[in-house]
Amino acid sequence: MRVLLKIHKAWEVVETGSDDGEKNDIAMGLIFQSIPETLILQLGELDTAKKVWDAVKTRNVGAERVREARLQTLMADFDRLKMKDTETIDEYSGKLAEICSKSAALGTNIEESKVVKKFLKSIPRKKYIHIVASLEQVLDFNATSFEDIVGRLKAYEERIHEEEEETQENQNKLMYANTEAQTDRNYSKENRSRGRGGRFYNRGRGRGRANEARDLSKIVCYRCDKSGHFASNCPDRLLKLQEAQETDAEDTHKAEKPMVHEVVFLN
Repeated sequence: MRVLLKIHKAWEVVETGSDDGEKNDIAMGLIFQSIPETLILQLGELDTAKKVWDAVKTRNVGAERVREARLQTLMADFDRLKMKDTETIDEYSGKLAEICSKSAALGTNIEESKVVKKFLKSIPRKKYIHIVASLEQVLDFNATSFEDIVGRLKAYEERIHEEEEETQENQNKLMYANTEAQTDRNYSKENRSRGRGGRFYNRGRGRGRANEARDLSKIVCYRCDKSGHFASNCPDRLLKLQEAQETDAEDTHKAEKPMVHEVVFLN
């Protein structure tokens, strides 16, 4: 509002209470355009821009005691504020700048050198100790702007981020190489084991009589007492197995029917 009134050359009416009628009307019009309608109805009887300004100031900022209480709260927040490890330089500097803006709106400007020192003191030391130590050697913090310090730390943050990404990429490559090497070793061991086992297995089968032809006419099945087949290949046994499988399949189908209806009902 102060800037807007200065642009229209009407701030001196509010600041000094000048009786310039034209500037007074301009200032009152600008103020009334910027406040809620309910407040306009309450202040409509005031005849000068200075009275309107003072009334708005009193209603929003309050008395001197309220202003001091708000300033104390802001200063406490300023002293407690510390940058978290998960925050970026932009996020933390934005919080500091917000507190400084609120303090200035209440009539108290925080010295820039104090903001700079607070900023460097409250950032994580493990991550930024090297750049802070370097800046202490080459800069005078009493004559350095807050924006300059923030810009330097942002550049350092970008460099750290690039190095962390490169380190992580190298670690991933190393883990991938170790995994491939271990897989190759396991594969070689498995092949060697299979090779040795296969030789002994084939050698053992070659010496036995399993491959020799047998006369099935002399074989009697102990299951059905018929000749010409073994008990494992008995037709009666195979038929019973088939009947049992069909019975199980039918029972399963019957058991699944109510479950299907239940699912449809729930849907």
